Amino acid sequence: MKLAILPVTPFQQNCSLIICPETKRAAFVDPGGEVDRLFEALKESGATLEKILVTHGHIDHCGGVAEMAERAGVPIEGPHRDDAFWIDQLDEQGHMFGVNGARGFTPDRWLAGGDSATVGNIAFEVRHCPGHTPGHVIFANTELGIAFVGDVLFQGSIGRTDFPRGDHATLIRSITQQLWPLGDDIQFVPGHGPMSTFGDERRSNAFVSDAALGRAGE
Repeated sequence: MKLAILPVTPFQQNCSLIICPETKRAAFVDPGGEVDRLFEALKESGATLEKILVTHGHIDHCGGVAEMAERAGVPIEGPHRDDAFWIDQLDEQGHMFGVNGARGFTPDRWLAGGDSATVGNIAFEVRHCPGHTPGHVIFANTELGIAFVGDVLFQGSIGRTDFPRGDHATLIRSITQQLWPLGDDIQFVPGHGPMSTFGDERRSNAFVSDAALGRAGE
């Protein structure tokens, strides 16, 4: 798998360009904005855009989805249906936060835990990880050792839970029951900031390390 991480908008949200080297098919994960720049990166890669994958409905992650899907004629997959209320607010929030072109959309495929999302010949397991938002999903491939986790987990931190329908205890369960079982060696691309591994976060993250959660002896 080829991967390019492209921070977009003033939120510096990590939009990922995933390319299957065998098929030259590609997907963008969370194109939050700056669609022209993302298309330029796609052109430079020589790959063909196959679809758009969305982890959750916050504007910094999906503000550019409708425009990109319309211009490229590709389907949108994700997030979970429980984030529909966030997506429905994108027009209003675009005006509020100055994200040009942000508008609501209906995914071609809502995702649920246990689903699979493919990019070329690469298959990603979909896991439903509510807490930051109720419909947040992540995309993981254990063979490749990679996961795209949106705003569930960051290097040294976790997602905010003070937004509507966010819940701290639910987020902690999502991390410990959905992310950690994938394995300590899994590298993850967070929604903002640098990559890390689940093992590093279990050792040092002040919010969800084994020591912080009282699991040091397990």
